[in-house]
Amino acid sequence: MTYTHLTQVERYQIEILRKAKHNQSEIAVLLGRDKSCISRELRRNRGQRGYRSKQAHSFAQTRQQACANGPRVAAKTWELVESKLGSSQETEKIVR
Repeated sequence: MTYTHLTQVERYQIEILRKAKHNQSEIAVLLGRDKSCISRELRRNRGQRGYRSKQAHSFAQTRQQACANGPRVAAKTWELVESKLGSSQETEKIVR
């Protein structure tokens, strides 16, 4: 099963359909998404003034950046480790 993130256009459509009094199941069918996806989107990205697509997209991007797989070890730390290990031949001996 493949998963794709909601786009900003889909979030805008969700906002418009909610204002037109469509329920979550109807929105899911119209967008070709599972109803749990719509439910989760509305729950996670609701602000004080309800669901707004621009704000929802901003929230989602912030969450995505917060958990992005970045370097786990700082560059300075790698430099220190490499200097302590010495040449690459010595490193190969340690690895084996």
